[in-house]
Amino acid sequence: MTQTATPYLLSEDDALALDVPVEDVDVLVAGSGAGGLAAAVTAAYHGLSVLVAEKAPACGGATSWSGGWAWTPGTALARAEGVDEDREQFRAYLRAVLGDRYTEAAGEKIDAFLEAVPHMVGFFHTKTFMRFVTGAKINDIYGDLPGAGTGNRSVGPAPVHAKEFGPALLKKMRRQYYPTSFFGMGIMAGQDLSTFLKASKLKPEGWIHSVKRVVPHVLDMVTRGRSMHLVNGTALTGRLMKSADDLGVDIQVNAPVQVLVRSAEGRITGAIVGSPDGGRYVRAQRGVVLATGGFPQDVGRRRDVFPRTPTGNEHWTLAPEETTGDGLDLALAAGGVFDADMEAPAAWCPVSLVPYPGNRHGVFPHIMDRAKPGSIGVRRDGRRFVNEANGYYDYVDGMLAATPEGEPVESWQIADSTAIRRYSLGFAKPIPMPLTPYLKTGYLVKGETIEELAEKCGIDPAGLTRTVAEFNENARRGEDPEFARGATAFNRYGGDPEVGPNPSLAPLEKGPFYAVHVRPGSFGTFAGIAADTQARVVDAGGAPIQGLYTAGNDHASIMRGFYPAGGINLGPALTFGYLAGRDLAGATVYEDDGTQAPA
Repeated sequence: MTQTATPYLLSEDDALALDVPVEDVDVLVAGSGAGGLAAAVTAAYHGLSVLVAEKAPACGGATSWSGGWAWTPGTALARAEGVDEDREQFRAYLRAVLGDRYTEAAGEKIDAFLEAVPHMVGFFHTKTFMRFVTGAKINDIYGDLPGAGTGNRSVGPAPVHAKEFGPALLKKMRRQYYPTSFFGMGIMAGQDLSTFLKASKLKPEGWIHSVKRVVPHVLDMVTRGRSMHLVNGTALTGRLMKSADDLGVDIQVNAPVQVLVRSAEGRITGAIVGSPDGGRYVRAQRGVVLATGGFPQDVGRRRDVFPRTPTGNEHWTLAPEETTGDGLDLALAAGGVFDADMEAPAAWCPVSLVPYPGNRHGVFPHIMDRAKPGSIGVRRDGRRFVNEANGYYDYVDGMLAATPEGEPVESWQIADSTAIRRYSLGFAKPIPMPLTPYLKTGYLVKGETIEELAEKCGIDPAGLTRTVAEFNENARRGEDPEFARGATAFNRYGGDPEVGPNPSLAPLEKGPFYAVHVRPGSFGTFAGIAADTQARVVDAGGAPIQGLYTAGNDHASIMRGFYPAGGINLGPALTFGYLAGRDLAGATVYEDDGTQAPA
């Protein structure tokens, strides 16, 4: 694996010999995404002094740029909505998705997650500034498998106004991810988004909602220089940061954790933390939590463990540039294990590159548009390769599988004029936004006919013409014999309920036609640091390394490289961060209901 010459581990004597300032806390957390902040808040709630050291100039990591939804089955919030499921249903679903990778060891981690997750949600929702809303209509992706859920297995952060945080805390918060925003304004998945889209259908309620949301946003941008209505990942990290701040957690930015410190007895007792004016030795009496966001921006490790990227550069991630594997380097130096035995090493997502001024580009995730009627995904041969309305992970997985060796992994998402103006296509916005800017930059490709579009994109014209003709004939009947698009509740929810007989399907027949070039990307890594059921980093023999914990995308995914549902990164991140904080504090009773936790 890729390493540098940096000594990632020092003895306590060597750390003291550095002649740098020394700071004492109970817990040091490296990183400030969902996992790190969950650990910090939990430990601080139980009376520990906590320092969160964030490498970047702003907190939140990839969590801030996410949709903010967390897969959290079995919560009291779900029961309040009338959904009371037996835990065995969740296990049955995960067994069906993971297959042979649902081993005894994997089952132990999943059981720990399922046991703790309702209490984690209850704790944050009732004891901190965090407030969750339920994903009442969010379905598990593989609805045809045993135990699949059709709602209330997810929670997301309630929107919050940035005035709640105060200037000092707000200055440390990462802003909304621009490519998925509306000129910097976040739009929450669910009712917020669906009502916005009604404007493109010229419905009054859509226009009224749009005006109510856009006008305050414009005023905020003019008067404050940023969006103040926070939703999605920015609301999640913002609420966690305020929860931490309320409990006295010291949150520092531009403060990378560079070197771990180990006692003579083998316990991790602190770290060297950098800062713009020099480093310092932070002694952490209880321990250190590694939550630095995984290694999606480490090109060398991508080359080593990602498929079909011979140089590491044939992949585009949505994670911040600071996620270069710092936590993994530190864990390996301390005797930890890199667990890369996954079905896939990362949480795949199809992306397109958005041209920016100055020869720069943004990375746009194709989350919503693929499932909309009147749009399909094809490869260079003009053939479809996947059920486009399934999860984003499946789209890239299908693209990887369908691409012959030696060819670049790529596809094109294609839509007719009705679909692009009604729902959008990639970064291109629907009515009333014009398409001209996207055409001028080359982001969108336009053809008056399917054949012209194919020639402009470098797609086989005969293959694409044949595919569209076959697809259209079936779509008019609401059928997809090749990939069964629209057969599951997940597919149908992503479509348009006003389209029948299948909300996922409509023919591509109204020209001109449009295409966006799609490439393999990811939200973050699945492969990561091996840990036990209490989030303690383990060595090659499976024994916990005393004083060292991990959470978030540093922590090897309990889903073993599969993507059963939206939010399977954030749900475990919050939960194992919560478990790490509890173990550091020695907590034995659950905070939300006072019941005894398993030993």
